[in-house]
Amino acid sequence: MLPTIAWRGRSVIMIDQRKLPGQETYVRCRTYIQVAQAIEKMVIRGAPAIGIAAAYGLVLGVMSLSAETGRSLERDFEKVYKRLERTRPTARNLFWALERMRAAYERTRAEGLKALRAALLAEARAIEQEDADMNRAIGRHGQALLRDGWTVLTHCNAGALATAEYGTALGIVRAAVAEGKRIKVFADETRPFLQGARLTVWELDRDGIPVVLITDNMAGWFMRRGEIQAVVVGADRIARNGDTANKIGTYSVAVLAKENGIPFYVAAPTSTIDLSLADGAGIPIEERNPDEVREIGGRLLTVPYVEVRNPAFDVTPAAYISAIVTERGVHRPPYERSLGGR
Repeated sequence: MLPTIAWRGRSVIMIDQRKLPGQETYVRCRTYIQVAQAIEKMVIRGAPAIGIAAAYGLVLGVMSLSAETGRSLERDFEKVYKRLERTRPTARNLFWALERMRAAYERTRAEGLKALRAALLAEARAIEQEDADMNRAIGRHGQALLRDGWTVLTHCNAGALATAEYGTALGIVRAAVAEGKRIKVFADETRPFLQGARLTVWELDRDGIPVVLITDNMAGWFMRRGEIQAVVVGADRIARNGDTANKIGTYSVAVLAKENGIPFYVAAPTSTIDLSLADGAGIPIEERNPDEVREIGGRLLTVPYVEVRNPAFDVTPAAYISAIVTERGVHRPPYERSLGGR
């Protein structure tokens, strides 16, 4: 599978997703600050992959500490933790992974730095492996929703690049193909960062899965013509009632799917579910640098001083979601019950 992220010695290696598909280059992070900056600058992106990166970033941070125990260790740990915590606010997996790392820290902090570092590295590796296992399970459960000969629309990139490996939404496609089903994918370009055009197309092309690139504003037309039979997307945070935050533009695709009678499926590990939130109104939505909209590849597209809004995510109400696929199975409404919220 694609080497999205890997621990090598005392550093974290990431494929630089900003440069795909033109260049397949890698970034080596030797400090937690470098990991935090890589997450913020979207060297690595995708909710599960962000969580894994943050976990390894915490390991790097603790490896740089000198205080064995006591208040100094606690103060330094909190500094590292909070820097990683504030990188991107929407993805639940980031906070889920850091919470697991904190729990490992609390269990081991009294045993000295050597034991603490070993425990944190083991926990980060476990998070990475569990994500890979969950993606495979999501694929197994979700592929049953797709029929032979279908064309599937996906938005953004929820593939191997967004996870430890295999992917969530693309994991379902991969599993369906592995079952012998003839599946074709429409990938919309996903402005402004073009994850669909740059990343999803690249992944599917490498796998030999038929893919057609369309602009974001073409989806409704192809749905109306009967050329799309299902929509499968990933998620960055899912509230207790099933409201789902995903890449900006997902809500529009969901509305179009419902209007045209097309099933709309969300694929995500349970680490993406935030049972503390009753609904999507409480999901924090990140607003990113306006230049991501004004420019592409550093080339100005518009008047340089025009006011820009650049929310990175939107929230799709549960009423538009046909099913949510996790490693535990296919969940149907009412999601409060099927997702375990009550």
